[in-house]
Amino acid sequence: MAAREEMARADAPRPSRLAVGQVRGVHGLRGVVRVEVLTDDPARFEPGRQVHLEDAQETLTVAWVQDDGPGLLVRFEEVTSREAADALRERYLEVAHPDEMLPDGEYYWHELMDVPVLTTDGESLGTVVDIFRAGGGEILVVRGGRRGEILVPTVKAVVRELSPRSGRIVVDREALGLEAEPAAPRPRGRRTTRALKRGEALPPAEPASAVENDETSGTEDERAVS
Repeated sequence: MAAREEMARADAPRPSRLAVGQVRGVHGLRGVVRVEVLTDDPARFEPGRQVHLEDAQETLTVAWVQDDGPGLLVRFEEVTSREAADALRERYLEVAHPDEMLPDGEYYWHELMDVPVLTTDGESLGTVVDIFRAGGGEILVVRGGRRGEILVPTVKAVVRELSPRSGRIVVDREALGLEAEPAAPRPRGRRTTRALKRGEALPPAEPASAVENDETSGTEDERAVS
């Protein structure tokens, strides 16, 4: 799956901004911050580029940047002391939402939020309630099904169909290490138990009513990218 810079906290179908990073700490005494990168576009943090602080009109201009393991060390022109940098802890760094659509097979994180997740054999696991990065990939947090919270890595071996715009994500149950649900035990009422003890015949079961096939033809949507 290809996901572009996004913020999992978005509660609108199309937020006006996208989060491209989050300040996780400070470094040194001159206002340098440690940034967790939430974008696959490295140009977002090139010197001279500007970002917004979340929920504010204030902008910050990148003055200097350096790789720092999985993240970046960034110094902004407007932040010149450790105290000022400390005030940015846990704040998201945002950019305006681009107008152009993403290529087929790529989605912003907010497009995956609240999308139902099903297994290939039709079991509902719930909906996507959060997304985070781990080991260079995205993890979907799925809740609402009978199995409780499930973490779904967005890799081809697990995600068999990624169609958020059609309202579904299909995953491989076995690849997630989930056992097949056991068949629900047949309830035995008192009358049934007494009848079996006396050897009485049980009344014939009523024929199951036919269920109409109410499937609608949907539009083919993007699949998981190779």
